[in-house]
Amino acid sequence: MHAMDNVGRSTIAMVLAGGKGERLSPLTLRRAKPSIAFGGKYKIIDFVLSSLFNSGIKKVYILTQYRAYSLNKHIRESWGKWTGLGEFYVDISPETRSESEEWFKGTADAILQYLRFVESTDAEYVAVFSGDHIYKMDITQMINFHRKNKADITIAALEVPVVEASRFGIFSVDEESRVNGFAEKPVVPERIPGRETCYASMGNYIFPTRKLIEVLQEAKKSHADLDFGKHVIPMMLTNGDRVFTYNFNDNVTPGMREEERGYWRDVGTLDSYYEANMDLINVSPQLNLYNYEWPILTNQGNLPPAKTVFDDDDRRGQNIDSYVCAGCITSGGTVRRSIIGPRCKINSYSLVEDSILFENVTVGRNVKIRKTIIDKNVVIPDGSTIGYNQEADRSHGYTVTESGIVVVPHQEK
Repeated sequence: MHAMDNVGRSTIAMVLAGGKGERLSPLTLRRAKPSIAFGGKYKIIDFVLSSLFNSGIKKVYILTQYRAYSLNKHIRESWGKWTGLGEFYVDISPETRSESEEWFKGTADAILQYLRFVESTDAEYVAVFSGDHIYKMDITQMINFHRKNKADITIAALEVPVVEASRFGIFSVDEESRVNGFAEKPVVPERIPGRETCYASMGNYIFPTRKLIEVLQEAKKSHADLDFGKHVIPMMLTNGDRVFTYNFNDNVTPGMREEERGYWRDVGTLDSYYEANMDLINVSPQLNLYNYEWPILTNQGNLPPAKTVFDDDDRRGQNIDSYVCAGCITSGGTVRRSIIGPRCKINSYSLVEDSILFENVTVGRNVKIRKTIIDKNVVIPDGSTIGYNQEADRSHGYTVTESGIVVVPHQEK
C-alpha cells in the first residue's frame, strides 16, 4: 500500500468529461455522456473517479464542457464533499451556448487550455483519462509500468479480436509493448506480435509532467484542434519518443474475480448502454458492484430504503431479479429484470420488465412497460403501454432503436 500512496501522491489526473454522446440521444439532450445514470444509482463518470480515488490519486481536475450543469452538480454534491475540499479539485468550464459551438477543439486542446494547473504542480506524472467509459482500474499498476519503461507516454490498451479492431484506434507494437505505429480505424489492423488480437486505445494516458507540457506546446504550433490520437501520439512517434502500450488485461484490482478481467464498456450507443446495464442484473454479472475492496463511489443522497407495498393476489408489490435504488416504492405493481433509479414509484396493477428507469419516474396504474429506458422525472399516465408496439411508441415521440429498445425522453415541466 505504501508504494501505491507514493505513486498516487506524485500523480495528478485530468479527466476529460466533455463527451456529447450524440449516439445516446435523447438521453444526452440535457446532459453530457459522463453524467448519464448507470446501474441505477451511479453516473458513468463515477467509474473513472472511483478508480483514481481507490488508486490513491487525490488531485483530480475534471474538464467539463458540453451541458456541464448536471455533471458539475453531481461532482460538487458527492466527490467534492468526501474528498476534502482542497484536495479533489474540480474545474468547471464555461457552458457553451449552442449545439455546434465547441469550447475545446480536441482532447489535447482541453488540457492545453488548463495547462497552468499542470505547470503549477510538483507532481511527477499526469494521468489523462476519459470520463465516459465503464471499467475498474488500479492506475498505480499502469504508472509503475510507465516508470519501469522510462516512457514518454504510456497508453492504456484493450486487447480486441481482429474482427472488431477496425472500430478503434490500433497500435502496432514490438515484443516490449513499445509502439511503432498508430492507425485510426484501420481496414487491415496490425496484430500484437505472436497473438491473434490487436491493441486498441482506451483514451487513457500517463505522461511525465514535463513531457506533457513540452509536447502540447510543440503540437499546438501546427494544430488548433489538438487531439491526442490524431496529433500528439503521431508527433511523438515521429520524434522518436518512448511510446508504450499498457495491456489493460494485466490490470488486477483488489477482490477482482477472474471473469471481470479486461471488463471495459464504451456504452456509446443506446443498445450497448442498455446491454451493459442489463448485464448487472444477471445472476453473476461480469461487472461486480458488490466488491467492497474496490468500491464504486457516488452521491448516496439522504433517501429512505426501497419499499414494497400490498400482498394481495391481484395486487402485489414485488421486485424480481432487479436493481432497486433507495427511495423507491413498488406499490401493488411488479418489477422484473429491471433497473429502477432512486425515488421511483410503480403503482398498482402495473408491470415493468427488462427496463431502465432513471431517477424519480412515476409509473401510473395498469401500465405495461418492457425493454424501455425512461428518463428522469417522467410520469407515465395510467393505462399506458410502452414497448409492445413500435409504431405506437414512435407516434408518442419516443425513440426506438434497431433492436427494439424504446427511450422515453425527459419531459418539459
